[in-house]
Amino acid sequence: MTEQTQRLAVISRVKTLVLKHHFNIGNVDYGKWCREVDEQSAPLTAVDDGAFEEGIRALLAKLKSSHTTFYAADVNSTRPQHVIGATLRSVIDSGRPHWMFLDVFEDGPAARAGAAPGQLLVSVDGTQSVPPAFPIFRFGQDHRVTTQLPCQQETRDLAIAIPQRKARKGRPPLIEPKSVSHRMLTQRVGLLRVPFFPGSFGIRFSKLLKVAVEDLKSKGCDRLIIDLRGCLGGSLGFANLVSYLCADQIPIGYDVTRKRLQRGYSPSELPRVPMPGTKAGVLLCLARFAVQDKSLMLLTQGLGRQPFHGHVVMLVNEFTNSAGEMAAQFAKDTKLATLVGEKTMGNVLGSTTFNVGNGYTLYMPIVGWYSPNGNYTEGSGVQPDVLVDIDPEALARGSDAQLNRALDVLR
Repeated sequence: MTEQTQRLAVISRVKTLVLKHHFNIGNVDYGKWCREVDEQSAPLTAVDDGAFEEGIRALLAKLKSSHTTFYAADVNSTRPQHVIGATLRSVIDSGRPHWMFLDVFEDGPAARAGAAPGQLLVSVDGTQSVPPAFPIFRFGQDHRVTTQLPCQQETRDLAIAIPQRKARKGRPPLIEPKSVSHRMLTQRVGLLRVPFFPGSFGIRFSKLLKVAVEDLKSKGCDRLIIDLRGCLGGSLGFANLVSYLCADQIPIGYDVTRKRLQRGYSPSELPRVPMPGTKAGVLLCLARFAVQDKSLMLLTQGLGRQPFHGHVVMLVNEFTNSAGEMAAQFAKDTKLATLVGEKTMGNVLGSTTFNVGNGYTLYMPIVGWYSPNGNYTEGSGVQPDVLVDIDPEALARGSDAQLNRALDVLR
């Protein structure tokens, strides 16, 4: 089989899967999209591998949905937070655009190298890094990163060593950050930082979270800050996190499959399912929905009264993504926590992967996520109750305006 024939087969497979499974929350005209795919098919068979992949991704972008991409098994993510464990924000310093380290995940490659929030990224391996093009970081490689502080000329070199990672279970490779860290900020205020919800169903995360919460309570925590800034998303562990915000079992939100969306539904008719707290509970839940439509209303676990109830702040920003946004939307809708920071990313669809041949994978949403009242944040994000931006110079000095405002709210 020639390379041209293989590529045509891949394109055909992508088109077939989109028409069969894609969750069309953007009201996309599939007929028009298919015509564009057909027009681009022949040209895409005559370009190099990189241009072929970019061409398919450009076509998928027209579906107007998050969690939608196309990649080869040895892909290197274009998002620094997936590779070095840090988000980069574009800022202006001395009249010129720069990348600035914003969220730096504990024990990630960037943190281990000495990167900190507020530092400006000058160059990577001697190549200047200027927005909007992201610097290139690769799994399994070491990079020399030059940084400087805002409004200063002195530079510093960091050696960022990135472990090797391959696509796992069909998903793009990721340097998984430490999922939960915690500490007391004052005698009464505890901090939980959650950059990622690991595991397919969140059971491992739930155990780590319970240890962290119990430790904070043992130290007198009756006010809580949950830091979801830069959160990569992840699994159903977010439902365990928000279960700590209320005593009883109440609706978090519901997911809807494409078939259920097409034939119509009422949220009140969906099965009401508490977030399972054990592996056995997950297996039972899977067995229950294995042979029926998987649309359901997810409930909190009913963990009982917590000493910090009524005194919770949740920090979010433009890099709070996916499951992190679901937690933020629940907190805002129920008023069980005050949201402080910047509007979230707006990526909340549930996706899965498909093997499309020739070493390529299609990642695509197959379910939608909605608040109990039927609202969704896909494409719009969650607006904080208290809008607070960061100051690059202050952040470089160690002063976090969003965290400081959260403390003010709790006082």
